[in-house]
This record gives sequence, structure tokens and C-alpha cells, in this order.
Amino acid sequence: MALTSVHSKFHHPGVSRVDYKTLHMDRVLTAFLARLWHRGLPSKLSRAGDLTVDDFVDLFLANPDVFEGFDRDTTTRWVNTHLMDLVNRGRGNEAVAGPRPLHGFTYRFRNSRKSRPYGADEQLYEMLAETPSALQELRSFFFSDVDRTTGAIKPGPDTDVETQALLHLVSKAYGKVEDRPDTSKPRRPYPLLCREPARLLAEDVMRLLYHQEHMPRTVLVEYLKILFAFHLALYHLRMIKLLPRAVAAGAVDTSCAGGHKGADAAHQCPYRVHLFVDVEGVPGIPAALLAEHSAGVWYGRIQRFVKATFEVKKLDEFAEHLMTKRRKLTAPQDRPYFSAAEVLTLLGKGYKSERDNFFDQRVNGVLDDETDPPAEVRQIADLGLSPFDEYIEMLLHYKGRYHRGYIVDCLDSLLLKNRPGALLAQPRGTRGERRFVLDARLLEILLQISLLRPGPDGNLSTSPMRIDEFLAVLRERYGLYVDQLPDSDGFTGADLDDQAALRANSTAFTHRLREIGYYQDMSDAYLTQTITPRYSMGTTAGAEVVR
Repeated sequence: MALTSVHSKFHHPGVSRVDYKTLHMDRVLTAFLARLWHRGLPSKLSRAGDLTVDDFVDLFLANPDVFEGFDRDTTTRWVNTHLMDLVNRGRGNEAVAGPRPLHGFTYRFRNSRKSRPYGADEQLYEMLAETPSALQELRSFFFSDVDRTTGAIKPGPDTDVETQALLHLVSKAYGKVEDRPDTSKPRRPYPLLCREPARLLAEDVMRLLYHQEHMPRTVLVEYLKILFAFHLALYHLRMIKLLPRAVAAGAVDTSCAGGHKGADAAHQCPYRVHLFVDVEGVPGIPAALLAEHSAGVWYGRIQRFVKATFEVKKLDEFAEHLMTKRRKLTAPQDRPYFSAAEVLTLLGKGYKSERDNFFDQRVNGVLDDETDPPAEVRQIADLGLSPFDEYIEMLLHYKGRYHRGYIVDCLDSLLLKNRPGALLAQPRGTRGERRFVLDARLLEILLQISLLRPGPDGNLSTSPMRIDEFLAVLRERYGLYVDQLPDSDGFTGADLDDQAALRANSTAFTHRLREIGYYQDMSDAYLTQTITPRYSMGTTAGAEVVR
């Protein structure tokens, strides 16, 4: 049976704005740029038809004043390989999603139906909105050549070739595309269930943008995409852990809602993520088996997260009923809607009678839609559960596996499974197990962020760091374990065999640092085993650090 719309609604924006589908970070970033320009709102574009590769090539060739010496064959290959994000690349149904998001206005050339962010752009924006200075730095970076008042574009002398081409493309098409904020979809800034992921995201973005004068724009944009995916993945892993516990307790930990304080704030959160990561990258070895176990624990929690999400969403519908139909509940003063934490209070004894009546009607609605309920549904009805629990179990019977499958796909894509910057790997072409890994690209990004530290005056500068200090940063800030096993999330301690695997993983970590150019063996002395920054930056360069 297909549930009717009144029963099938699943997402609550206070938990996540992401519509759990496979995400592509080029398309997420492209849609995010529109929100960045329109102060949190999506864009509404007026343009005749979808754009093809030939349309972009024609625009280049039609403007020889800025695209001198371009021929069709070379330009077509360059646009295909360097400038465009293509759907179904290399197949018969290949189509343009949009230009690579190297500049803020590239969102004006996207084909919306082929470039869907599935809400991840909104989730990113609302997390970063907790730290307005981070949004401002991103806006300055992506729209650095744009006059905010007039929209005029003036490429700088140091702009790379790809970005120059896209800027000229925007200039030549200026006025041919109507771009305005979509006010039919106003912002709804829900209070975060835990503020820690948003704080960490903003800090890391600010520190990465500190490098913008020291690395090519194309590289920095690629790093930002990986960093966004990394933090969105950590956020959703935290929600997978937090939400079921919050529903069971009927409340969210007050320290999470208010924001953890102090230098070790990330370590204080009771819902922080602990992942053991395989560095060597060889399936079947002891460290890889530990990483498989770690991934299995987290993916095994998804079904409970599906149930908790259904519970929060249906409590939100109950709150709406109490407010609009029964006049027994009022919305918060600052907004006409309820946060996920607020609807959990409706699990209290004071609402039992109203709750039972409301969900008893919902249960009857599900049964009325089914002329011959399956045996599983009849068994649920015979368990003697409360109307609310009975309704949730029925929804899980009909939709639980469906939503779990899409959440797995979404999480795989955010963890960049088997891709550059990956935090997750799975053998291809087999039914091999997923395992957490630490890809060299992600490691390099985290190194550049971590080696940039505030000095006594509060400004940032690069400085060497011992390997053991960096491993501690990975554990305490991000929950990534290399040389130790976590003390929770599926682990209780290391036995003798585990110790050997941890030593091998630590050795592989040192080799990986050497491969990417951050570490050289200068001495056998432990205190001289330091990681050296790739870029040397003083206290006066770049952006101001978030505190």
C-alpha cells in the first residue's frame, strides 16, 4: 500500500533540511552560491530552455573580443573537461548540470532540473549563518570581482584561466538572464539541536579561506567542496546518534542547545562522533577490519534514526494540530513554527489524552486505507502499544526500509565514498563492507586547517606541529581515531591484536604524511618528528579567525 500524503511526510527541517538522496557537491555548492548572493534565499531564474555544451561554446565563439583565438573543436573539449559539471558524463543521455562553481555567478547558468542540491545548500547556509562572519568571508571570496550594488564584474589580474572564462561568460550574458531571490520560499532558521557542528564548520571554513592568497582558486574551491561534504557528513552522523536518544529522553541535552563552551568544546558534546579510520587503505588487514566495524556500528544506527525522525515529524504535526485546531498550544514568540527540541516536550504526560486521540485517528486512517492489512500490520495492532507508538511502527513497516536506503545513499555521497577526499571506502564490484578511511586529499585539508593556529594576539599564523599533537587534534576536534580505538561507538578497548593493528595504522599515517610532503625524517628523536606547513603565513595575512 502507498501511504497517503498525510502519513508519508518524513522530514523535519529542524533535524536536517537535506532530502536524503545521492548528493553531488558541485551542484550543492552551485545552489549554495545562489543563497550566498540572495542572503539565504534560493534564486529564481528566467531563461528560455536548458543550456547545452554547444550553447556555451557558441557564446565563447560569438565574443572574439575577449575569447580571441578560440576554435570550435578545442573549445568544445575544454568546456567539456574543465568548465562543465555534466550529468551522465560519457553516456548517450549526457547533459549539462551547470558550470563548475568557480565563481559566485555560475549558478545563473545551471540547468535546475539537472543540478539539484536536495536541500544540502540550505543546510549549509543555515549552519554557517550561526557565524555571520563566515558567510561574509565566503561571499567576499566567491564574489570578489563583483560590485554588490551594480552587479558589474571586473576580473582581477591574478584570476586563473577557468575563472576568467566564466567571468567573461557572465559579463556577456548579463541582462539576458533574469535572476531574483525566490521570495516564495522564505527562510525558516530552526534552532539547531546541537550547535557544535555549525561552530566547527565555520571555524574550518575561515581557516581554509585564510589560504586564498597562497593557492590557486580552482584548488581552494575543490578543498571547500570536500570540507563542506566532510562537515555535512559529521553533522548527520551526530544526528543519527543524537536524535534517537533525545526522543527516548523527551528532551535534548541543554549544553548542546546552548552551545558547548571553552577550548575543548568539541570534546564536551555527549553526541560527538567517534570513527576509527583505516589509513593504509588495504581491505582485509587488521586496521581495515577495525574500520569496517566502526562503519558498521554507525550504519547500523540508521534504522533507529529513521524511527526517531518519523517520531519528531509526527509530533510536529501534532503540535500544529494543537495550535491551529485545538487552540491549546501557542508558537514561540519569534517564529510561527516549532523546533525539533520543542515538539519533544509533547511526549510528556500533560499531553497524553490529546496525543492518544490524535494518533488514534491516524492509526484508523492507515487501517482504513488498507482493505486487507498485511499480517505484520495486524501484529502491530495486537501489541497493545500506545496510539503514537502503534502509528510509528505502522509507518516503519510501510516506509522504514525505503527511507533507510536513501539515507545510506546520501551518507555514502557525503562521505565521498571511493572518491578524492573520501572518509569512506567500499570495494567495487563486490558485496564488500564499508570502512572509514582517511584519504590523502582530506588529510591535506585538515592539515592546512590545523597547522594554522591563533597566536597570543589572537591572529593566525602557521607553525610546525608534532605528529602526536595532530593525531590528538583529529581525535578531539573531529572524532577521527588513527593510533587509538575510541572508548565508545562500538569499541570498549584494544586487546593485544588491536595494538599491533594500531601500530601499523600509525606507521601508515606517517608514510602518508611523507607522501603528501608534510613530513620528513630529520632524526629518530621523538620530539623532532614534526609536521611542516606547506604555506608560511604570518599573523597579518588573510581573514580573521572565528572565536
